Amino acid sequence: MSISPASAASAYQAIAKIGADAASSGVSAGSPAAAPNFSDFLSNAIQDASGTMRQGEQMAAMQAAGKADIVDVVNAVNAAELTLDTVVAVRDKVIAAYQSIMQMPI
Repeated sequence: MSISPASAASAYQAIAKIGADAASSGVSAGSPAAAPNFSDFLSNAIQDASGTMRQGEQMAAMQAAGKADIVDVVNAVNAAELTLDTVVAVRDKVIAAYQSIMQMPI
């Protein structure tokens, strides 16, 4: 699997935006009370992933109808594929962590 420069740039921009949002809200790494909780982060990540995949599907449908540029369709489908790969990788890591925890002696 190769990562396209556009995908890498998109991921970098998303991380930069998160950092900028945290900096502008005054949240520091040492203040756990002001930090967003993990469930909110996970919920937002899932919503973003489903939105990206939905956009890829819509662009493919628009191309089939002759209403979209092929470059935009390829970019949207590539972003959806990268998002799906990321979701699957995170799921695999969560399952591995759960299995590791379950094998720990009490």
